[in-house]
Amino acid sequence: MSEATTEGVRIRSTAFFVPERSAPARGVYFFAYRMEITNTGEQPVRLMTRHWIITNGQGEVEEVRGEGVIGSQPLLGPGESFAYTSACPLSTPVGTMEGTYYMEYEDAEGGFDAVIAPFTLAAPYALN
Repeated sequence: MSEATTEGVRIRSTAFFVPERSAPARGVYFFAYRMEITNTGEQPVRLMTRHWIITNGQGEVEEVRGEGVIGSQPLLGPGESFAYTSACPLSTPVGTMEGTYYMEYEDAEGGFDAVIAPFTLAAPYALN
């Protein structure tokens, strides 16, 4: 699990290995992750875009950018949370994910990158 708070937006992540969707003999390791985004600030914010940096166990990096998350650009009022689950395939049994969500203030001009702290993707047998 990882957690980071930026400008009053707390982001928690939890990742887990999905053996039924993985095929280690073919170099396919499938991971799911759950993200929880909570507005601990005093202004409503909307999640506009995502930027992921995914690094496999050989140090190969893939960047993913896009609008919103799971087809949504959630608006979070003070004290509200939004959670979702998504997935990531890797070619190695271990890797990491990190990145940012670009958040815009709903009632004011401007926005900021809310940090997604690095978290580990690891098959159960991959780490000692």
